[in-house]
Parts: sequence; structure tokens; C-alpha cells
Amino acid sequence: MTKSTASESSYDRDLPQRSPIERLLNPRSVAIAGVSATPGSLAAIVLDNLERFAFSGDIHLLHPKQARIRGRSCVKHASELPYGVDCVVLAIPAAAVLDAVKGCAERGVGGIVIFSAGFAELGAEGRAAQDEIAAIARSNNIAIEGPNCLGFVNDADGVALTFAVAEPRPMTGPGIAVISQSGAMAAVVRAALDSRALNVSVSISTGNEAANGIEDFIAYALKTGQTRAIAMVVEHIRRPREFLELARRARALGVVLVMLHPGRSGAARESARTHTGALTGDYEVMQAIVERAGVMIVETLEELIDISDCVMRCAHRPFGGVAILGESGAYKAIALDYCETLGVPLPQPTGEAATRLNAVAPGFIVASNPLDLTAQALVDPGLYMRALEDLMAHPDCGSLLVTIILSSSQMASRKMPPVLEALRHWSKRRAVLFAMLGDETQIPGEIITAVREAGVPFFRSPERAVRALARYARWADSNVRNSALSEEIEVSKRLPVGIIPEYAAKDILEQAGLPMPARRLVADVEAAASAARAIGYPVALKIQSAALPHKTEVGGVVLNLANEEELRSGWDRLYRNLGAAAELPIDGVLVERMSGAGLELILGARTDPEWGPVLVVGLGGILAEALKDVRVLPADATADEIKAALRALKGAALLGPFRGKPVRDIDALVSAVSMLGSFVRAHPEVSEIDVNPLIVFAEGEGVLALDALISCR
Repeated sequence: MTKSTASESSYDRDLPQRSPIERLLNPRSVAIAGVSATPGSLAAIVLDNLERFAFSGDIHLLHPKQARIRGRSCVKHASELPYGVDCVVLAIPAAAVLDAVKGCAERGVGGIVIFSAGFAELGAEGRAAQDEIAAIARSNNIAIEGPNCLGFVNDADGVALTFAVAEPRPMTGPGIAVISQSGAMAAVVRAALDSRALNVSVSISTGNEAANGIEDFIAYALKTGQTRAIAMVVEHIRRPREFLELARRARALGVVLVMLHPGRSGAARESARTHTGALTGDYEVMQAIVERAGVMIVETLEELIDISDCVMRCAHRPFGGVAILGESGAYKAIALDYCETLGVPLPQPTGEAATRLNAVAPGFIVASNPLDLTAQALVDPGLYMRALEDLMAHPDCGSLLVTIILSSSQMASRKMPPVLEALRHWSKRRAVLFAMLGDETQIPGEIITAVREAGVPFFRSPERAVRALARYARWADSNVRNSALSEEIEVSKRLPVGIIPEYAAKDILEQAGLPMPARRLVADVEAAASAARAIGYPVALKIQSAALPHKTEVGGVVLNLANEEELRSGWDRLYRNLGAAAELPIDGVLVERMSGAGLELILGARTDPEWGPVLVVGLGGILAEALKDVRVLPADATADEIKAALRALKGAALLGPFRGKPVRDIDALVSAVSMLGSFVRAHPEVSEIDVNPLIVFAEGEGVLALDALISCR
């Protein structure tokens, strides 16, 4: 048991050398407020954890009335602590926290862990108190974890300041850091990773993030050099630009960031003002930008744990397709279905490799991927190794999944020795996963340990293994492509503030390279007739006003006028349709040549105030709203990324050939999307651009933007 130190002592000799975050997460001295003689209190659990971890630093206790607790002396208030205590844990009522923080500031405390709830999560009054705590922390160079947090466990340095019971887990090598805004999820993920015998360097619950957020803790994990991956549960990224810079730094260091971010549903706020933006929420924007920076986003807690396991164990990252080795024809069919659903490539054996596989057991084993060895390997245990040499011969097989039926402990002991030999061999060459068929069937623990020690994650569900491989491989492939930062782009002359109507928006975008129909802005019907003769019939008439961004809703568009008689009649109809709207300021009428038939897409861009510029592309017309069939891309998306987004659309088949319709001009479409990305990057004042519809013609015939609108801050 460590000694208590008299309140007049000081630790200020160390203050200049260590940052507040280091003093918080790797303290050399700790104070705990809220300890009582009653076992099981939150503060008592913290003290228990420190003793269990054999914390070697000084421990101070705070109690307003008692002089000694559990054989340790107490001070009544934080202002009575020795000067320069590294970290103070506040396990006290919310009403007492602010006063305690002020006392900590007086005594040069480096970091504070605040368990107490009842702050910003409860409303304006709690927010005000939390903001005051943050102000004190900033002005006194104090790091704060919380409020409303679970605390942390630092296995790398042997200290646990959490009210969850923690057992020491000495590290045997670089580990995985767990950073979660949810305390419960931090504890769950740490426990799950620990149950898989993985090193966890640090597990941090950030809570309300009054003064320090996930960004500060990611920076700490990257700085220590003890972390190979960071598993995160994040509900809100408060400092996006800093987060992205840290993500790029992590990629440069070879540290993998894996993030579960709730918010894909309708809870994601809608912030767009035009048609395009109304189809995208925060989550899609965040995902597009964050993935580009190298973060792997997962959709479930299972994936977060499974992929963390893969990242930590596999010596190689997956690429391309997966080879699956199994022992059941039925499972082969199941795997084929599941891989097709997930879009997992299954490269097939070819040439001499296929010939050798077909010759192994004619009539039983057929060269294919997944490869079904049937029961032949029970008779010939060397078959696992020989079959894998031929199955993995395809250059696109960047990972291997071995699925073995283990229906009993005895069967596991009989089958696994040659399987383990094969796993050890291939884990040195490729990313390898092992999945047993048998779910919770009890098998010898030493077999599971041997699989893991071979550098191979062990799964009891082949579906979970395939899903993890699919996600990991897609991330690894895109991470290689995106590892180089995009080129900076020169900022162009600012556009006018407000809504730029169609005629002006089209002129601007056409000069930037987006193809537009022939058109003229006119003020009267005679000028309209002259313009139509010049550009050629049939034409459309479109009222132009910044006050009418959605002119079709007031009848401000008349289409398919085939001659001058129809044009004059259409002009009258146009102004009759306007009715009361005719009193609005009108810039004129756009006379525009009608385009030929093609596929309607929607193309847009927006500059998110937090994440910066992004692109939106999807099916146009009513399908955009009915099916929400759009994809969000970073504004500097490459041609390959744009093509991948187009292929991922629900209606991708419409890009042709489809039911007699030709293949569409994908190259021209990609060029248009890329051009809009360059434009919005060069104009940070742009809040939204809406091009709807963008007509995509047959291959070689290009695209045309039939409507356009720009809105600027």
C-alpha cells in the first residue's frame, strides 16, 4: 500500500516536462474525491483499482469530514492538496464539481477525471456549468476527462482511474487503444478485446468532453508509440479538421483507426437548403471525408471488435479477393450467397492450379473458390497444405478464410494439427482468418490459443469472419489509393453572396467546364422568338429570378415548344402561371434548346461548415427522392472513386446497357463530377450547388446540365 503525502509537499519539479494529457493518463500522483468508508462506492472502486494495479505513485484522499479512510489521511478540499498533483478523480455530486475544479486549478493539478453526470446532457443550466469548468481548465492548462464519464484504464503504464472494476493486463507488445464517448462501450470493447487475448494499451471514456475530446486522446495514443490501432465509438466529432489531421498522421505512422459512429438513421440532421443537400445528412458527409483520410468506419459493435482483432493479429493487410477453404458443399453455397451480398470477390483457380485441384480426388473435389475438400482431408491430412498452394496461386487472392467443421472436442483435436500447420505457413504470406462451423461447441482452449498465436483471428461464425474480411479489404485497397494527399487547388474569385439563379449559374459552371444546352436570356416575347430561331427549336422557356429557386413549383417552366406560334402561346402561359409570383423581381426568361433523351442524374455539391466540400451524385428526377439513391463523395474524389460510387447506386444497372437502352457515357459523367469537385474546392464561399437533372447520353455523346443553381454564403 502506498503512503499518503502531507499536503504541504509539492510535485512542481515535474510540471514543465509533461503535458496535461500525459499527467492525466499516466499520473505519478493521484487524488480521489468521494471516497467513503462504505465499500462499493465509485471512489472506493477507483482506490481498489489503484491498489490492484500496484500504483507506485502517491495517493491522496479528499473528504469534507473524515480525517482518515482505509488507513489513509484525508484533506477536506482540493485547495488543500499538495501543489502539482498530476490527476484528481471527482466522484462527487455534480453540484460540488465546479468548486472542486476551482480548488484543483489553485493547486496546479494537471488533469481531472469527472465521473459526475448532470451537465450538458441535461440542458441549459448543466451546459453553463460545464462551460465554466471548461473555461477554468483552459485558463489553467488542465486536461479534463468527462464529465459524465467512466474514467480510463492505462494498461501500458499500469494505472486505472475508473469506477469499473479493472484487472491488470500487462502488455506483451504494442496494443490497441480504445477511445469511446460512451463509458459503457469503452468497458465493453476493452473486455471483448481482452477476452481475445489482445493487448489493450489504454481504454478511455471521454464523456461530455468539456475541455478535452477524442482528438486529444487520439493524439496521446499516437504519441506514446505503444499503439498499433485505435478502436473508437464516437457519437459526435467536435473538431473535424483536427480529427482529419490526426487521421492522416495515424495513416503515416501505420496506425489503423477503426470507428463506430452511430447516426446513419433519421437522427442525422438535415442541413441542406437545396434539393441536392436535402438528400444528405451529417453522417454521409462525415463518412465520405473521414474514410478519405484513412479511417475505417464500421456499422456494428461486432465489426468494431472483429476488425480490431484482424488488424492486431494479421501480419499482412488483405487486398483484392478472398480464398475460402471448407469441408462442406452446403456451406460452399452459403458462402457464395453471402459473398455476393457483400460484394466480396472470389478469384477462381485457373490453369495448372485448377488442373491439380481437380486431380486430387476426381468426382469429389472440384477446383473452385470456395473450395470444398469434403471429408478427404480426414484421410489425407496433408491435403490442407497442398490444396491451399493451388487455391492461393491466383494473384488476386489477397486473403484466406479457413472454415473447418468442429462438431466436438474430439473432432477438433483430430482435425486441427494439420490445419494449424497450414495456418502458420500462410499467415506469414497473407491475411488469414479461421472460422469454425459449430458455433459454441466446446473445443480445447489450447487450440484457440494456437490459432491466435499463429497470427490468425479465431471466429466461431464464418459470416462474421467474411464480413470483417470484406470491410478490412475494402479499406486496405482504398487506403493505398488515398495515401497521397490531394493537390491543393487555387481559390478563385469569390462569387456573389446569396442564390445565383439558373441563367447566371449555368454561365459560371459552363466556363468551368460543365456542358450546357444552347440558351439566351431575354426580356420580351420578340427577343424570345429571335433567340429560338438562332438556337433552334424545340425550346423551353424558364422564368429567371433568385426569389424563385424552384420555378417549376409555380409553373415557371414551359417545355417542348416546337415553333414560333407555340413559343408565343407558351410565353403567355408562362406569365399566367406565375400569378402573384409575377410581382417578384424577375431577371428575365431563359430560352433554351431542348435536349435529346438520356438518363437523368442528379449532381450536386455542398460545403459543410464542419467537414468542408463534398459531392453528391445519384439518380435524378423523382427517383432521387423516392429511393434516396445518392452517394456522397469527397470533393477531390478520383475518377476511380467516382466510378465506384456510380456502381454502388441502387439503379446502377440503368447506366446500361439495360432493356435496349445503350451504355451511358460514363467517362463524360465522371468528368462532370470531377469538374464540379474542383469548382467547389476553388470556391469555399459556395454553400450548395444543385445540377438537376444532368442528362447522360449514350457512350461518346457526353452529358448536359439542364438546370443549375448555386447558393453562396
